[in-house]
Amino acid sequence: MTFSSFIDIGTRGFSDVIDITAKVEAAVRESGIGEGLASVFVIGSTASVTTIEFESGVIEDLKDALERLAPREISYRHDTTWGDGNGFAHVRAALLKPGITVPVTGGAALLGTWQQIVLVDFDNRPRQRRVSIQIVGE
Repeated sequence: MTFSSFIDIGTRGFSDVIDITAKVEAAVRESGIGEGLASVFVIGSTASVTTIEFESGVIEDLKDALERLAPREISYRHDTTWGDGNGFAHVRAALLKPGITVPVTGGAALLGTWQQIVLVDFDNRPRQRRVSIQIVGE
């Protein structure tokens, strides 16, 4: 069996981190699937879905680490080509990837106590994001 759902979220950009765990868990419950896999995937090339402890200190640590890996203030060839100034956002999204797969067991997403699913929007402006959730199993 396959179940599909979407989450639509407005973001602020610039590494805005949004906890979507409750919405993913609600989709898993709605699916009625007891055992399987949940794919959580953001549509777009300047955002990512990952897991992290959704706590202000580690969120700021993540933002700082991303700034060191792909700084906003350096030159990107993408910006030269397109002139939109978001080359850093594309690089950051490529590093963190657009999605994750979460095991579903006992009708629930299998997550650690301090593990939340987050959407991270790297773009250089607010965006309306769409996250696809597909749950496969029985």
